[in-house]
Amino acid sequence: MATLLDGIIKENDIKNIPPEDYKKLAYEIRKKLIKSVSHTGGHLASNLGAVELTIALHLCLDFPKDKLVWDVGHQAYTHKLLTGRQDVFCSLRSYGGISGFPKVSENPSDTFDTVHSSTSISVAMGLAKARDIQGSDEKIFAVIGDGALTGGMAFEALNNLSQIKSNMVVVLNDNKMSIAQNVGGMSNYLGKIRVNRQYNHLKEEVLEYLDKIPNLGNPIADRIKRLKDSIKHLLVPGMLFEDMGVTYIGPIDGHHIDEMLTAFTTASEADKPVLVHVITKKGKGYRPAEEKPAAYHGVDPFDYHTGTSEKEKEGIGYTDIFGDWMVKTGKTKEELAAVTAAMPTGTGLKSFSEHFPDRFFDVGIAEEHAVTFAAGLAAGGLKPVVALYSTFLQRAYDQILHDVCLGNKPVTFAIDRSGLVGKDGETHQGIYDISFLCSIPNLTVLAPMDGEELKMSLDFAMDYNGPIVIKYPRGAAFFREEGEVPAPIEYGKAEIIKKEKDILLLAVGDMVETALEVYDGLKDMGRKATVVNMRFVKPFDKELVLSLCKKHKTIVTLEDGVQTGGFGQQVKALLFENKCQKECISICLPDRFIEHGSPEELKEKYGLNAASVLEKIERGGAG
Repeated sequence: MATLLDGIIKENDIKNIPPEDYKKLAYEIRKKLIKSVSHTGGHLASNLGAVELTIALHLCLDFPKDKLVWDVGHQAYTHKLLTGRQDVFCSLRSYGGISGFPKVSENPSDTFDTVHSSTSISVAMGLAKARDIQGSDEKIFAVIGDGALTGGMAFEALNNLSQIKSNMVVVLNDNKMSIAQNVGGMSNYLGKIRVNRQYNHLKEEVLEYLDKIPNLGNPIADRIKRLKDSIKHLLVPGMLFEDMGVTYIGPIDGHHIDEMLTAFTTASEADKPVLVHVITKKGKGYRPAEEKPAAYHGVDPFDYHTGTSEKEKEGIGYTDIFGDWMVKTGKTKEELAAVTAAMPTGTGLKSFSEHFPDRFFDVGIAEEHAVTFAAGLAAGGLKPVVALYSTFLQRAYDQILHDVCLGNKPVTFAIDRSGLVGKDGETHQGIYDISFLCSIPNLTVLAPMDGEELKMSLDFAMDYNGPIVIKYPRGAAFFREEGEVPAPIEYGKAEIIKKEKDILLLAVGDMVETALEVYDGLKDMGRKATVVNMRFVKPFDKELVLSLCKKHKTIVTLEDGVQTGGFGQQVKALLFENKCQKECISICLPDRFIEHGSPEELKEKYGLNAASVLEKIERGGAG
């Protein structure tokens, strides 16, 4: 039986649907989202909450002429369905399929490649100014969540927004959450607006009354004006935005399509920037997601009927090990503090926050502030641990360099999701951290090979008096064979795991597991190899590497990071400087953005799995 959604095969087809069928369309879209994401995994709760909002935007805008910029892009699935991607929606986040985020190369209605938060207002401003300079007339809309609005870049853009003397519209999608529950002053401010919709009526009555008071002279008139302004600031919703030169409309029910369509149309006809405040419910229409929106922010495949994850238990993960270590160590080390940016659960700090609420700090989506705040904690005598994903650490490069490392502050960075992350694609791969961290003076970079070594590295960091990064991958932790005892960690020293001859395998972090598989493969082929767990990427054990290079014919470096600035290039530079002319094969990722797909699929494609490494060694030649 044909559905309303079946009739939408390209952008703007939604405008053929009669208004009385909008609710039915929203129902069909939610059903499609839940069923599809139950098979592919993805960002569910945020998309369920934005269905009516997206419908209203598509009714207001003309694609691809008009420009819609999604902040982060977690909530753009309905947009994909309404722009001709229904037939391929089943391939969401799968290797070779469509992206889970807006992607310009995928569809012309995707205005901008987005995923990191707090960027949409800046992008939309640029589009608006470009429109004005070129004399075109397209509408410019940006959609930003209340969580993303806590990011400093969003405030920088808002501060600058009044300089646009023509129209653009910012839609504030307020669902009271980012990934976890929102924190901070902006969250409190929006909360007051949500529960005080009567402000507008009261404002009109009070100001009308004040206007009727006879003129009693300039001094009294000035006082009345100041009183008017004070009452306005106290009672009128959105005065923060109004004071920044942006007209405020709202709050509006984000699940009432007609109300939003009226507001969007009115806002787009103004001659200056307008912010439309829309209230939505994250996870709407699917009870498990409504009850636990944070758990359904990003999900693995699950049972459609029960909401139960179908993912098999993989065993303890690196994130779990880190979280357990934080709680255990926090009981004996009162100077230990934890800082994260809106991801207490994702980084493994949820339990620490419950055990030690006075030493746990969730600063919201504000990575730059998180790092400099931690520098202040360290300057005050604490031992802060900043827990971030590798992809989000990039946002705080300047703060790491100037605020932490310049002063040699004892801040530990626990960097999760380092290396190939997978289905979230280009914007989430943690493949640049070695390259951008190793250029910073005073910074030590550790890459533990397994779960036990992660705990050892964290212990080492607690005793180390300086900035240190501990990077580890997503997913289940690798462990050495039973009975194998790791050597104690010494600063800047590597660990030899297998020592033979012929081929030298120098592996970083989780690539040690691959090196051990390569060792076994070479052994089956009658060849011998030495396997070194580098542990330290900066400074790496140059003395050991040089001594071993002299005794082996071929050197192979293994890392799941990009080539330029990576560990392999550092080793090649060392060999060149010391006139060590040996064949050196670099197993690493090319200098390009790596698409979405499972880590296993991507490692096979880019030659990082054991079979590919063995093939390169047999083929010979520099990699």
